[in-house]
Amino acid sequence: MTLLDLLVEFGLTGQVGPLHCGMHLDQAEEILGPGRPHPAHVLKGSDLDGYPYSWGGLDLVVTQRSVSGIWIRLQAGSTAHLPPIILPGSHSHPATVLREDFISALNTAGCAHEIEQSLTFRSQSSIRTQPADVCAVFFPPHQDQHVPEREGLYLGVIHKHIA
Repeated sequence: MTLLDLLVEFGLTGQVGPLHCGMHLDQAEEILGPGRPHPAHVLKGSDLDGYPYSWGGLDLVVTQRSVSGIWIRLQAGSTAHLPPIILPGSHSHPATVLREDFISALNTAGCAHEIEQSLTFRSQSSIRTQPADVCAVFFPPHQDQHVPEREGLYLGVIHKHIA
């Protein structure tokens, strides 16, 4: 599986491998191992809602000890940093995903999507997949990022959140 395959699967299903919104944090930690809690959890306790537990570039937002959000963060010009159970050999996968390549892969997979107006402004662009309701946000590269197309927009974060 490639990083792009994983991202398209997330866009189609709203799941990242076995991870899904609504699962208990304990189940996620059984799959991924212990996560790195957000500093707010360390200060105020593990029952604090709305803060993520992290595994490299994967964040799980936790509400009442259940996963309420899944975030994959990428940095164009570098490599992916995802748990091996989610993407084996992730450190060898480039994290450089052009907007056009992602949209083309969604189209090929038959995944409907539309522009997410609330997150599309200035040079930032965003789409939301249907029916999984996954949001992908694309950004222009920073000056220090080594990317193939300086004028392109690159996937920075893809996420799903439930109420």
